[in-house]
Amino acid sequence: METKLRILLCEDDENLGTLTREYLEDKGYRAELFADGEAGYRAFLKGKYDICLLDVMMPKKDGFQLAADIRAVNADVPIIFLTARALKEDVLEGFKIGADDYITKPFSMEELVLRIEAILRRVKGKKGKDVTVYKLGMFTFDTQRQVLFTADRSENLTTKESELLSLLCAHANEVLERNFALKTIWIDDNYFNARSMDVYITKLRKKLRDDPTIEIINIHGKGYKLIIPEAEGAGEEVTQ
Repeated sequence: METKLRILLCEDDENLGTLTREYLEDKGYRAELFADGEAGYRAFLKGKYDICLLDVMMPKKDGFQLAADIRAVNADVPIIFLTARALKEDVLEGFKIGADDYITKPFSMEELVLRIEAILRRVKGKKGKDVTVYKLGMFTFDTQRQVLFTADRSENLTTKESELLSLLCAHANEVLERNFALKTIWIDDNYFNARSMDVYITKLRKKLRDDPTIEIINIHGKGYKLIIPEAEGAGEEVTQ
């Protein structure tokens, strides 16, 4: 029997907390609800959780402090903030602490589950050995040197190009969510950064166009997908 993934849910709004917990449990998760930050922290110290969903405005210990305390104990457990505080300063503070995502209220339960699933897929992909060199058809991409090369030529990438291509490779043949890419690389998913990312996607397509088996496609309303026919998941690791 498959073990249910365990979620730490900290939310002081009783109605929202109960609704969220019940929805998550209907989706197959084991969600444990706590109404304040201190209770949530005590539970975290005693249990093993796969992901934490934290409200920001909570009694006794707010979500930011709780996240910082959790990060001091476990640097890897995913954290999503659920909050009505949508100010840019609050969002940046959340990511500085180490949040994996920041969802403002009111939010769709379906969207919450999709974001949880996306984060857990990324975490699962990181558990193996880190891939620093990817084989992309006729190309080889060295993420540390920020170089894309073939047998007869090489091209240096800018930092943004390299970061974006790294994310695409890590999610090869899967959807790279647009908002996740923006928040990971540009910190803020505003209109201007979104337009900037579109420009970098176009640049990467041009750099990869010599190999017709490699393609970056738009997934309407979601993000992008790097198609690599001869690879699965995060691509083929090259050992050196």
